[in-house]
Amino acid sequence: MFKIVRKLLFLMPPEKAHYFTMNSLSLLSKIPLLSSLFFPKPNKDQKISFCGLQFTNKIGLAAGFDKDARFLDVLAKMGFGHVEVGTVTPLAQEGNPQPRLFRLPKDNALINRMGFNNQGVDAMVERLKNKPSNIIIGGNIGKNKLTPNENATKDYLICFRKLFKYVDYFTVNVSSPNTPGLRELQDKEPLTQLLQELMDERAKLLAKNKIKPILLKIAPDMSEEQIKEVSEVVSSTGIDGIILNNTTLDRNDLKTPPEEIENIGAGGLSGAPMKTKSNDTLRIARKYLPSDFPIIGVGGISNQKDGQERIDTGANLIQIYTGFVYGGIGLVKKLAKI
Repeated sequence: MFKIVRKLLFLMPPEKAHYFTMNSLSLLSKIPLLSSLFFPKPNKDQKISFCGLQFTNKIGLAAGFDKDARFLDVLAKMGFGHVEVGTVTPLAQEGNPQPRLFRLPKDNALINRMGFNNQGVDAMVERLKNKPSNIIIGGNIGKNKLTPNENATKDYLICFRKLFKYVDYFTVNVSSPNTPGLRELQDKEPLTQLLQELMDERAKLLAKNKIKPILLKIAPDMSEEQIKEVSEVVSSTGIDGIILNNTTLDRNDLKTPPEEIENIGAGGLSGAPMKTKSNDTLRIARKYLPSDFPIIGVGGISNQKDGQERIDTGANLIQIYTGFVYGGIGLVKKLAKI
């Protein structure tokens, strides 16, 4: 049945289909009889410790899907152990012109150049005041497009301070390919400065015996030397974990015809074609980080086998986005069993 519904939804433009689907599921989740039909009974809760937090399972929803924390209640009912909201910026911004999200069905993939479209951190805070209590929430933070890189830290700190009471952990996004110059913040000097200032701010805000992990999300298009350098920054600043990976600029080995890819234009690729790249990046990172250093693996997880492989390769938790678009709630249920 899901494949039939997906086929119909794929007749709609991707962004329109996204909000139509999530608004419809949110409505269904409020009707007891229909809710029991559409949403799986939760698996027996596991107790998974990650960065000092307790997760009920290993599967989370990656940032970018629920940019403004609009759908947390229904996502919790779907069986996710954690949801990462955002990327959020200090000020609301429209993002890049539409169309900016494209399906590649032959590859089980997406290309997006969204550009951090969101309603701003204040709007997110208001929604998070009523967040569900049975799911871990991560806040993925970024900078506004018009903020120059030399002032980027200020944007990250604004989001960090305002969200501090309302999210369980933070993810620092310096790896989206769709905000001009953002990936330059992955270089050693600016990255060290940014992470150290966030760590210093956390020390000021953190009450005794409270936990508020800070994670870094990096790009999959880095060389081994760059990954090694990032690992050194991570270790020197003392942040709590990393997320591997964001979307890729790589267009190799796709089944979609090259002329169609060329017509789509710029953007980050996500989905099944990222699996090998994401696993390779994870293996490299594990070479340069302590064996027990917390890592979330994301990118190219399309089925339970992919999820288990990512865990076996060295991830502690996993996240999906494009896999969820193509696999639906059934995939969440399967991955929650890992």
